[in-house]
Amino acid sequence: MASEINSKPRIGVPFRTLKEQLAGDHAKIGHYIKAVNSGGAQAVEVPLDLAPAELREVAESLDAIALSGSPADVDPALFHAAKHLKTAAADPERERTDFALLEHCFAQRKPVLAICYGIQSLNVFLGGSLVQDIPSEVPAAIEHDVGSDHGPETYHRVRLEPGARLAKLAHDSAEARVNSSHHQSVLDPGRGLRITAKASDGVIEALEGTADGHWVTAVQWHPERMVETDAFAQS
Repeated sequence: MASEINSKPRIGVPFRTLKEQLAGDHAKIGHYIKAVNSGGAQAVEVPLDLAPAELREVAESLDAIALSGSPADVDPALFHAAKHLKTAAADPERERTDFALLEHCFAQRKPVLAICYGIQSLNVFLGGSLVQDIPSEVPAAIEHDVGSDHGPETYHRVRLEPGARLAKLAHDSAEARVNSSHHQSVLDPGRGLRITAKASDGVIEALEGTADGHWVTAVQWHPERMVETDAFAQS
């Protein structure tokens, strides 16, 4: 008989960066692990330096993935754009890991939750593009990032698409209050993705998959840091 822990859904969470992984820094990824475990699943940290065969084996052992945030930015070459001056350095091992996990999950129709950097990674994987720097590229942009390590967390409201999964989670409210710490965002949604939330300045804040029978939800904010406050539901 399977043990209690092995009966729980195994949710893969890739390390935010290879640098944090190699340094043994679990401060930020710990929020994701705690949130997944508190939801009744078993979080599985996915290293970013696995050999391809090892990564495939890990992917096959998972029931779903939750793509974490990251201080890195997705390489603009992956969506055929020149690098903006404000674009941060890419993390090639994180990109490789995300894309391998996503390829497996889409092939096997396993659930995907993508958070902050994760929504951007997912979107580029599916052929979409990104706003590389909101303050300089979005007219009349609201504050999306004061720097999560340098001050109080930023919050703002988002408009939710009626009937979307997120609207249902917010008790069919038209709006929700979310935290925010990002300077990039989705520009053109990738294949099979639809917009389900926007900020007042038009910045895309959430996407979901359109394929029947495949649960794909992606948000620009950080629900792993909102577990205790349940701020999303406070519309």
